[in-house]
Amino acid sequence: MDTIAAIAAGGNAPSAIGVVRVSGPDCFRVCGQIFRASRPFGELEARRMVLGEILDREGRVLDRGLAVRFPGPRSYTGEDSAEFHCHGSPVVLREVLAALFAAGAAGGAPVRQAGPGEFTKRAFLNGRLDLTQAEAVIDLIDAETAAAARNAAAQLDGGLRRRLEPIQEALLDVASRFYAVVDYPDEDIGDAGPEEIAAALRGAEEALTALLGACRRGKVLKRGVRTAIVGLPNAGKSSLLNALAGYDRAIVTGVPGTTRDTVEESVLCGGVLLRLIDTAGLRETEDEVERLGVERSRRAMEEAELILLVSDDQVDMENRPRAYWEDFRQLLAAVGGQETPWIFIASKRDLSGKTAGSIGAWGGERPWNGPAAYVSLSSVTGEGMKDLEKAVAALFPAGDPGEAGSLLTDQRQEDAARRALDAVRRGRAALEGGLTPDAVLTDAEEALDALGELTGRTAKEEIVERIFSRFCVGK
Repeated sequence: MDTIAAIAAGGNAPSAIGVVRVSGPDCFRVCGQIFRASRPFGELEARRMVLGEILDREGRVLDRGLAVRFPGPRSYTGEDSAEFHCHGSPVVLREVLAALFAAGAAGGAPVRQAGPGEFTKRAFLNGRLDLTQAEAVIDLIDAETAAAARNAAAQLDGGLRRRLEPIQEALLDVASRFYAVVDYPDEDIGDAGPEEIAAALRGAEEALTALLGACRRGKVLKRGVRTAIVGLPNAGKSSLLNALAGYDRAIVTGVPGTTRDTVEESVLCGGVLLRLIDTAGLRETEDEVERLGVERSRRAMEEAELILLVSDDQVDMENRPRAYWEDFRQLLAAVGGQETPWIFIASKRDLSGKTAGSIGAWGGERPWNGPAAYVSLSSVTGEGMKDLEKAVAALFPAGDPGEAGSLLTDQRQEDAARRALDAVRRGRAALEGGLTPDAVLTDAEEALDALGELTGRTAKEEIVERIFSRFCVGK
């Protein structure tokens, strides 16, 4: 296997510290060519930082920095690895990398640039990480909330693997005993009877059902909730977006129809990451530009996982024209006619002085799904914002802290777990239908293949390549 090197931290802009990472069979030799300390590089104490001089391609001192040696297999990649921690000038980092390439060429064992995720891919191929742990690395790098970071860190520690292992072991026990009896009929090997097989399948079904049941929480942790802010023109949608974002993300004026296109921003609300989409006011209009904005708003609403319907109808209600109420009823029917959960937000509380209790009349009989919560707030003073946070947190609960690390966080993982569950259920149905255990074995093996794909035991090469293509260079 080649020796690889890459800038792992810094390189794009000046920083205090930069890191260059090296891994492979010729790692210590090439590192010894560019690092000068009190002892030869190969004799430096493992996993301990050592101060020394970092040399360029011509053997001249380029920087004074730290080097650390990680002998394999007790390294991140499972092979000999090293890191250089130097000053974070992009020029210095590029020169360190160039010196490593030159040292490799001089010794007849080339050092090449590492590809995206290649260090972590080697860790997977060398058995240092399973596929769920490798995916947790990129989840940890991309985490946008503390909860997402904690879940990724726990998954990197093997949380999801530990939850899957009992399922795999139970199914493997059934399959292996069946084959042992077939291959060694003269041996005194107890066959797995229908009751034992049924128990193993039932346990696997319960565990996989629970795992998939928490999948929504895992996805929310990782990518947040796509949230559309909808309402009639000048209802206070952009003001709400700005209040949640903490700065003036959208233009706010007293003129209806200011927002002509969707505006997006990610915010934390009630501990939940919301991917907010501020939409154009939903109404019938002859203005071509505004009409296009309204069409985009409707699409955003249809694709949302949460809708915040903003209304200022509590302000000067008696003077609203008939057209306003017709537009508003259509909006209510459109929002309530979907399966998507929604929250009714009465805005401009600072102008009306009304609270959530004042809008309870909206909870009467209606031909559409009611909101999950009513919230009265002011985007100007902040009154009622805590109520909105509580409503969002109630819709997307954090779950048991003990689940951290054992949540499925992407579609690939969910698909594999669902295929495993489907196979287990087919096996149970076949067994209960009177089929012999050998017929059920096919379904058990299909479930094992799907679980193996999840952890990487049986993952196809194209799946592995697709996963690691998401990584940055140097990780």
